[in-house]
Amino acid sequence: MSDSLTFGGTRILAVANQKGGVGKTTTTINLGTALAAVGERVLILDVDPQGNASTGLGVRASARQRTMYDVLAGEAGLADVAVPVAVPNLSVAPGSVDLAGLEIEFASVPDRAFRLKSALTRSRGPDGRLPWTYILIDCPPSLNVVTINAMTAADALIVPLQCEFFALEGLSQLLRTVEMVRASLNPRLHIQGVVLTMYDGRNRLSEQVAQDVRTHFGTTVYTTVIPRNVRVSEAPSFGKPALIYDYKSAGSQAYIRLASELIQRERAVPA
Repeated sequence: MSDSLTFGGTRILAVANQKGGVGKTTTTINLGTALAAVGERVLILDVDPQGNASTGLGVRASARQRTMYDVLAGEAGLADVAVPVAVPNLSVAPGSVDLAGLEIEFASVPDRAFRLKSALTRSRGPDGRLPWTYILIDCPPSLNVVTINAMTAADALIVPLQCEFFALEGLSQLLRTVEMVRASLNPRLHIQGVVLTMYDGRNRLSEQVAQDVRTHFGTTVYTTVIPRNVRVSEAPSFGKPALIYDYKSAGSQAYIRLASELIQRERAVPA
């Protein structure tokens, strides 16, 4: 699979959108859980200073002795930081508020865009492989140095897009950033898929937004849409993915279908 072989075949997918509240963390947690449920070995990198992916997987802030800040600062390896969670085959490298300071700390660091990629390289085993088949990166809601690190290390992006009025607003900035990263830092980067979130079938606006996004992005948009769902919203407060909190809920079932669709797309990537 192209340059992903640099990391022993592990697929690295960054979940990114500089707009907040679009379902990045929810998508990362539940997609990771669904992939783990079918036997994939999954690591979630929580590089958002808010650390919500870690909390949503049951890793409290008080239990995070080492975090992704230590990894990016070069003070710890991913294996030192990764914490197994209640879901078999799934671990998380926790986030912390310290990540917010990296923009200033890395201002004069020459390799500041490659810190995460270097950490991944250092984490390879004697066989040149990483111990995970998928790494999902939960990015912060901004196009800062941490997000650039994620894009530089990733094979592809997953872009959650909420079915609301301003869905496409600001997305052009993300696309420009992707092109910049492709041109100067990571030529293999592409958008693996756009996932429509917070879809309300009773709302005509949701359907119109979905149509507009599909017209704009074509087959890049996943067939699966993620509905607005109370159970999905409740799950993080219990420190559980929605798939564990309520497997039969509409939101959980949608994420299972999304994982299946993602795997199908990954298998279609040329070797």
